[in-house]
Amino acid sequence: MSDNETTRLRAKLEQARAVIAELVGTQGALGSEGDRALDYFADDRFDPGFLPWPRHAAEGTRPEDLNAANDD
Repeated sequence: MSDNETTRLRAKLEQARAVIAELVGTQGALGSEGDRALDYFADDRFDPGFLPWPRHAAEGTRPEDLNAANDD
């Protein structure tokens, strides 16, 4: 992949992130799943397990979403 293609793909991802941020802001109900999407598209990492999105509560809480400060 050429430097120009890489630059264009990065710009496109930033556009996607801006759209997601707007949608999350207007929907307001996505909570942590909206934050998860914004965080994911904010950097270059690829997570093959990112989808499905949004994850439904029936699938359980992911360990990284737990707040250990509330543990007794």
